[in-house]
Amino acid sequence: MPTVAIVGRPNVGKSALFNRLAGRRIAIVHDQPGVTRDRISAPCHISEQPCTIIDTGGIGATLDDGFGAAVTTEADIAMQTADLILFIVDAKDGITVIDEDLAKRLRKSKAPVQLIINKADNEKQDLLTGDFATLGYGEGIPVSAELGKNMHMIADAIDKVVEPLNRDIEEAEQVVKKEGLKIAIVGKPNAGKSSLINAILKDDRTIVSDVSGTTRDAIDVPYEFLGEQHTLIDTAGIRRRTKMDSSVEVFSSMRAERSIRRADICLLVIDCAEGVSAQDRKIARIIQDEKKPCLIVLNKFDLFHPNAQKSARLEEATEHVRTELFFLAYAPYVCVSALKKQSIGLVFSKLAEIRKAAQNPITTGKLNRFLGEAFAKKPPQAKKGTKRLKLLYATAAVNDRYTAIPVPTYILFVNDKRLMQEHYEQYLTNRLREDHPSPGIPITFSVRSRNATDEKKRR
Repeated sequence: MPTVAIVGRPNVGKSALFNRLAGRRIAIVHDQPGVTRDRISAPCHISEQPCTIIDTGGIGATLDDGFGAAVTTEADIAMQTADLILFIVDAKDGITVIDEDLAKRLRKSKAPVQLIINKADNEKQDLLTGDFATLGYGEGIPVSAELGKNMHMIADAIDKVVEPLNRDIEEAEQVVKKEGLKIAIVGKPNAGKSSLINAILKDDRTIVSDVSGTTRDAIDVPYEFLGEQHTLIDTAGIRRRTKMDSSVEVFSSMRAERSIRRADICLLVIDCAEGVSAQDRKIARIIQDEKKPCLIVLNKFDLFHPNAQKSARLEEATEHVRTELFFLAYAPYVCVSALKKQSIGLVFSKLAEIRKAAQNPITTGKLNRFLGEAFAKKPPQAKKGTKRLKLLYATAAVNDRYTAIPVPTYILFVNDKRLMQEHYEQYLTNRLREDHPSPGIPITFSVRSRNATDEKKRR
């Protein structure tokens, strides 16, 4: 659902407005600034279009030297996650320095900003609302959250922004359901990519040869499965540039890399009989760098120690892949024989598992509770003479909400992002996978300092 964030300095009536929009008392309303410490969300009750409203708490809980940093943090969070920002000011107090600072920061937002002038309880205060136009967001909407005045005007403003977003989402969901997945089948030359496609299609659609490099281009092959029209992208085998015989091979490799970028998920096909090679690791790195969901297909499993017991063969294959492709540990695997059409059904069964898990992302509340527990269980180490890394808030963002397999980026707002160490980020990754399994989906952290201005000064 689209999100609407309520942003403003302390005691301007954010929580009172939140309760009005939610249609019930959820946030605590009090004259003391900083009562709301946590971010609270609820469905919007007064708008025709469905959306989620968020009361941004915590800014200005104490009027000390850290106040400016807190304003920055909340503004950044709102700008990163909201589709519409309601910027609340106080008609009785007029424009303050904090209002001006917050207005300046909100201009960086990609989301539209609607100025809301709260506590305009009578006509006298209505006449003063024009002064707020100097903030740069128009005359604003004069309201009284306490009296319920002009709530319909806020509802209209929300619907104007949210309605096209909801329409796009509905259309995109229909397109995703109709088109299914774009599946890039990648691997080094002669790993059996074309054979795998033919086995899936149960048809000799693509050329299969023992000569490596038979597939020169990225070929889009339609495949209908369970009512969905998937696209199988048969790519040219990626070889090291030094081993490419011609410019044709170079361009074929470039097309294969582009296919990875435009795919919803990648099937990394590995010749199980030969084992993981340096080129397999290079292709796996490309998939990892592009932050793509991935399923490893161990092909030619019939040639992998054929005389040994199947359980022993599976165990050895698993150990080999996990050791050689340790950095792609998030990717599950299946063992197949494309040539003999053995275990091909496992591919789409595993794809369905990956897709289903991706549709159940961790909620913001659970993410923050989990990270809080992780930090408490194993606090970050502080280098001599430096501060310790502190987590202020975390949220998840999806770069493309319309993708068939959404991949979230976990945004961590901290006191200083330079204090985040690689081994600690890996610790958080491992804990997150244990707590919220998402097979086939990469975990990406974006660590951001709470005050970008101070960070630039330190540089």
